[in-house]
Amino acid sequence: MVRRTTLMSGTLAAAALALVAAGLGTMGAAAAPAGEAAPESVAVDHSTHQTHQQMMMAAPPGEWIPVDEPVEGIEPNPDAPFREHREFQANCSVTHTGDNDPIVFPGMPGASHNHTFMGNDTTDAYSDEESLNEGTSSCAVPADLSAYWMPTLYNGDEEVRPRGPQVIYYKSAIRDHESVRPFPTGLRYVVGDPMQTADEFENHPGYVQGWECGDDYENVNFPADCPPGSQLNVRYQAPGCWDGRHLDSPNHQDHMAYPVVENNQDVCPASHPVAVPMIEFKMAFPVDGDMSQVRLASGPAYSFHYDFFNNWDEATLDALVSHCINRGLQCDTRGYDQYNPEEGAALNEDHELP
Repeated sequence: MVRRTTLMSGTLAAAALALVAAGLGTMGAAAAPAGEAAPESVAVDHSTHQTHQQMMMAAPPGEWIPVDEPVEGIEPNPDAPFREHREFQANCSVTHTGDNDPIVFPGMPGASHNHTFMGNDTTDAYSDEESLNEGTSSCAVPADLSAYWMPTLYNGDEEVRPRGPQVIYYKSAIRDHESVRPFPTGLRYVVGDPMQTADEFENHPGYVQGWECGDDYENVNFPADCPPGSQLNVRYQAPGCWDGRHLDSPNHQDHMAYPVVENNQDVCPASHPVAVPMIEFKMAFPVDGDMSQVRLASGPAYSFHYDFFNNWDEATLDALVSHCINRGLQCDTRGYDQYNPEEGAALNEDHELP
């Protein structure tokens, strides 16, 4: 079983809690129990981005958490056939919101800016592998007990939750999709940075078209106005290479890496030789019209980031990775490729292993 991240010292904990008590940081709505709506948020303007930096500086120091069994990377095949699509979808609905982050602020309820949680319905400040095993999933596959979260979006004082299943892709980040392996249970990381600048957001390797609505694309900030009936969308990609040695790192990112280009092919760097699924968030927020009051709990539009804590059933994840990613298929949540129906599906109609 994966051991839990060490909690911060009493001095740092007191500092972070003092920030919360003083109303600093970009705190949103108060925490709500799993499955229940959060109360209305407190109005926070974009000038609070600096005080959010103070809160992040008070986060507990992370640590290198070793995996029980180190994994070696598979040497990529330079002659591997190219497949435009090598993916499947997880697709999870929002379960709850709260001022918690079990990766950055473990064991510290209320210490984080407000997050919108998907997947495991028990996710809170104390979440670990053991507690996540006790939850149920809002994802298409019941065996996906992973936790996914991102900063909550507000329109003025109103919390805006994505409705219905949100598209979460699992893809190959490298050309040789046959060498991608499933995540180890307990792997966790943060994608992006709530304190990144607009330029850093736009030039981040996970950036995909920025914020968009209607026919307005490639926005680092929120569009000024969205057509009636449209939604505010954002796509962002996680790293797809792992060091094979650690489930977490002090900054919750150094154990992961984005691919590099060698011989005109995307491959994993030698420092992170294990290719794992690259997660891509494709979120849709039901808000339109004037966007001047739209903000994230973490700050401006370019503070968007997200977190992932893997707790898939290992056999189910392995089946989807091997059937869809390794075989170069464009799969739905069951592992079925409508363009290649003869390949069958990885899961049955109940999204379970046959």
